[in-house]
Amino acid sequence: MLKKLQFVAKTYFQNRNRYAILMASLAVVGCQDPKEDCTASSEVPIYPTDSLLTSLNVPEGLEIRAFAGPDITPSPASMAVSATGEVFVGVDMMGSLGKEKGKGYIKRLVDCNNDGIMDAVTEFAQVDNPRGVLPVGEQVFVLHTRFSETTGKAENMDLIVFNDTDNDGIADGPAKVLIKNLSNPKYLRERGTDHATNGIQMGIDGWIYIAVGDFGFYNATGTDGRQLTSLGGGVLRVRPDGTEMEMYTHGLRNIYDVAIDPFMNIYTRGNTNDGGGWNIRFIHQIQSGEYGYPVLFKNFTEEILPALVDVGGGSGVGALYLDDDRWPTAYNKVPLMGDWGRNHLFVHRVTKDGASFTQQEEKFLKLPQITDVDIDASGKMYLSAWDGAGYSGSPDKGFIVRLVPEGLKSEPFPDISKYYWTGSVVDLLESGSAKVRQSAQLELLKRGDGASDLLDMAKDQGQSLETRVAAIFTYAQLKGGEAIPALEKLTNDASVQEFALRALADRKPYAEQVSVAPFVKGLKEGSDRVKAAAVIGLGRLGKKEAAEHLLAVNVPSSFKAPKFGAEGPHATPNSEMILPHLAVKALVQLKAVDECIKALGSPNEELALWAMRYMHQPKVVTALMEAYKRSSDAGKKEKLLHSLARIYYKEAPYDTSWWWGTRPDTRGPYYKTQPWAETERIQDFLKEEWMATQADDKELYALLNTKYRLDIEDFGVVDTSVQAEEPQPVADLEKIKNKKGQVGEASIEDVMIAMKQIPGDPEKGSELFRSQACNTCHSLKTSEVMKGPFMGQIGSIMNREQITESILKPNASISQGFATVQVKTKEGKMYIGFVTQESADDLTLTNIAGIATQLKKTEITSRKELENSMMPTGLANALSYEELASLISFLEKQK
Repeated sequence: MLKKLQFVAKTYFQNRNRYAILMASLAVVGCQDPKEDCTASSEVPIYPTDSLLTSLNVPEGLEIRAFAGPDITPSPASMAVSATGEVFVGVDMMGSLGKEKGKGYIKRLVDCNNDGIMDAVTEFAQVDNPRGVLPVGEQVFVLHTRFSETTGKAENMDLIVFNDTDNDGIADGPAKVLIKNLSNPKYLRERGTDHATNGIQMGIDGWIYIAVGDFGFYNATGTDGRQLTSLGGGVLRVRPDGTEMEMYTHGLRNIYDVAIDPFMNIYTRGNTNDGGGWNIRFIHQIQSGEYGYPVLFKNFTEEILPALVDVGGGSGVGALYLDDDRWPTAYNKVPLMGDWGRNHLFVHRVTKDGASFTQQEEKFLKLPQITDVDIDASGKMYLSAWDGAGYSGSPDKGFIVRLVPEGLKSEPFPDISKYYWTGSVVDLLESGSAKVRQSAQLELLKRGDGASDLLDMAKDQGQSLETRVAAIFTYAQLKGGEAIPALEKLTNDASVQEFALRALADRKPYAEQVSVAPFVKGLKEGSDRVKAAAVIGLGRLGKKEAAEHLLAVNVPSSFKAPKFGAEGPHATPNSEMILPHLAVKALVQLKAVDECIKALGSPNEELALWAMRYMHQPKVVTALMEAYKRSSDAGKKEKLLHSLARIYYKEAPYDTSWWWGTRPDTRGPYYKTQPWAETERIQDFLKEEWMATQADDKELYALLNTKYRLDIEDFGVVDTSVQAEEPQPVADLEKIKNKKGQVGEASIEDVMIAMKQIPGDPEKGSELFRSQACNTCHSLKTSEVMKGPFMGQIGSIMNREQITESILKPNASISQGFATVQVKTKEGKMYIGFVTQESADDLTLTNIAGIATQLKKTEITSRKELENSMMPTGLANALSYEELASLISFLEKQK
């Protein structure tokens, strides 16, 4: 009956816009009732203070005001806003390094009359380490740490979903687990969640995207029983019911969140904050891409997709792609990326470059230790700030603020579930707000209606591209396999070809029904973005007839390994490498071994050899050896030897027992090498060729032996050790700390106040850095031997007050990754120091005097982190206020 009424209305009016106006007016009658059980308040929070708000450098044309303080939202680690404006805050009183259960919960904050003042608050649910929150209608998805009820220790992290069907702001009951075991239990227990799995966002394609930190995960299990393991970080995605879990990208360090635009471009700002010299990288995440951390991004950069920029030290956190036409043009349609260490929300203005982008970073808003950002469907943005809560959280720090354009008309977003006409919901896809479009999509999927209207909208070239893309992905989800014929026809429309191809290959359960023809056509005739979608799709469809087309993708001259011993470019955009990189990933996904072997000796040989680097198959080894014997070209023969050396070993299966460190092994191409069935045959072949080679030409084999870590004794190695620094005189730290100057005779509080008022002399501070023995444990350049926390970026990670506190109270906030470690060996020897290098098999400890000791892990019987920092308290005691201010000013400039 409903469909008949809709048809009559459309026939009568013969005009979509007039129809939309009528339907909206009918619907709004029952949709703008005030929220139940909510009494308006006029009490504005006094935290953050007016003075703090005025110091945030709010961009012109925007207004900011306090929304909640630490009495309600202390230590807010994550935050998300529903379409209708409810703010969900993940309070994490454990912070990054805490390990005790029962210190986390989700608060739901409501402004029921849209005046910018919080009117009601409820504790929505109690969960530990709520690192990702995503409200979707009556559901709230949460990523959190699971603790054992028996031992009280962290077991792992899960993605769960709560329901609140009565909309009372309290979860109806226990959550449903969608993905179990999304992190590394060993390091969760030992370190906390600082490099664990974090933010969650939903794209217009209906997938939930998950930011996986470099802890990775082992045997993560979805509701359909699918299991995945990831050595290191990346972006994972899953359907909202916990099915079809799959890796989207891999090779990231410690990302905290993803920003997703209306065209399914995904952006991340990687988190460093470990003192090891690794910087923040802003990355465009391209599906199936490998970004290289840690085993490829230094010595094998030709194999990875580079980041768009390296912005130096920092600590990336929450992110949002702002797409709301009520916002000023200068701030709209941009990725907004929070940086906890730099105390800013940044804009990265992206410009199209082939299948990717270039970017320009700009400061947007200052916020002390910002953690997250989100927007509702009426255009109101909310931001959360840690505000100095420290690595372990604080009950007295943290707040939420609201940011809106000046003059924004405060109108609540209606409850569209009460819209009578489905056509009215479809029309909401024409909105200039991404949040509105997504809300309409979710309502249509819930109703299971509106397919014909959606298809009409997808075809309508008069609509905005954002609207057409939303219609395509909504139609695809609504119709499933039945959508395939219409989507294939849409690929003939160049303006939406890319998105129709993506939708066709998006769901692997329907892949068998999809023809490769539209993808082959897109690969041959489309723009670079269309070609990228076509290549990715051909890999996902799983049909080997696509291999010949993939192998024809050109490999540009910029495909070259970095000079041995020199770090390659991993943060310089190179759009011409995107298509061949994706083609290689697709060939590997197709298991196109025979097709790659057949391409040897053809114009497509370069791409085939690249793909063979990831094909550990006996027939690949045979083909490479035979090609070597047939060839008389010295350059080609060398390339074939590199190919054989590349697959000499394979990566050992990851079981959580040996991976991870703030200074991991970056040599590559594997983290933990493992022989396989063909290792011995490859070794015999290489040795045979080595013996037949003149002495002057044997250096190639030493290079292969070193670069690929073959451990063939006869070949020798190339010396790649970092030149040691000149021996430093052992500093008498006891003598230094027992001297009493102005600092030693004053209270810490007085010193902190003085440091705010005295500017200091950075040049004098440089001298003090040496005379106070700071260089015993700290390096200033990445070219120097790494010891304790790296100081070359400290000014971009800590502000003046935090630097001061870390000097005066070294035990209060130990830098992440630089806890004092105590190790005992089988021989009964005890070592104490920083972990300055760690691989799967070895551990290097550097003590307070800067002396490094390398130990085999098999010889270690116990390893534990000590509560106190190796840096003694009182090292600044002998300094005057002016001297300490100078030292701090010097450190502030290290960026």
